[in-house]
Amino acid sequence: MKLTRIDLNSWLLEIAGLRVLIDPWLIDPLVFYGQPWLFSATHLKPPAYNPTTLPNIDLILISQGLDDHCHKPTLEQLDRQIPVVGSPTAAKIVQGLGYTDVRSLIPGQTNTFGKLRITAVTGAPIQGQVENGYFLKDVESGETVYYEPHWFQSEKVTAQFQGRLDVAIAPIIGQVFPLLGQVIMGSTEAMHLIQTLHPRVFVPTSLGEIEARGILPMLIRSIGSVEEFSDRLAASGSKTQLLLPAAGETLAIEPIKL
Repeated sequence: MKLTRIDLNSWLLEIAGLRVLIDPWLIDPLVFYGQPWLFSATHLKPPAYNPTTLPNIDLILISQGLDDHCHKPTLEQLDRQIPVVGSPTAAKIVQGLGYTDVRSLIPGQTNTFGKLRITAVTGAPIQGQVENGYFLKDVESGETVYYEPHWFQSEKVTAQFQGRLDVAIAPIIGQVFPLLGQVIMGSTEAMHLIQTLHPRVFVPTSLGEIEARGILPMLIRSIGSVEEFSDRLAASGSKTQLLLPAAGETLAIEPIKL
């Protein structure tokens, strides 16, 4: 299994003989709701991949319908024949872009591609819609990945998950939005995830080497830091290993020796 960090919430996961592109944002800018005055972001460095340099992609996995997960300018430049699995809000967007194989999952539903089983789990409540997290499992090797870019819903997720977890990909720096409160989990919630699911490896997401402009970035308050989380994890005595790939870096996750 290999995991490449692209930037922010975008990842390339190689598992079960497939290349899975997760929440792709590959071209600039990233604009929320088509309103640059509200939020607009660009990469500080060109991403490791753009739509023309990507390797062959077997599947696109999208957790939410928000622009920083379901980036329409990127998706417009990818092959519409690539299968897509997404939350209902994301599925509606990609269907509107002309993708021909779109599978909408709600929490608790499962879809299988070859040896890869994808189970949607309860993600973050966004604007009245519950978005998705995912468990991915290679049914042959047993390798597993959990991905959730906003919030770990422990009481609902654990009911849908049993067994070993090799890699958890989730935030470690909280974000507090005006009027909405904390919408992205920080180190306290990330430690709860680790103590609940016991992943072998934890890889932070939602870390972006980006320049953000507009009103919203000025109002968002961050909670915690990578260093704080690293210290908490070390002090906890957990066996979970924290890996911090740079943008463009590929991690090779060694299999468990049975």
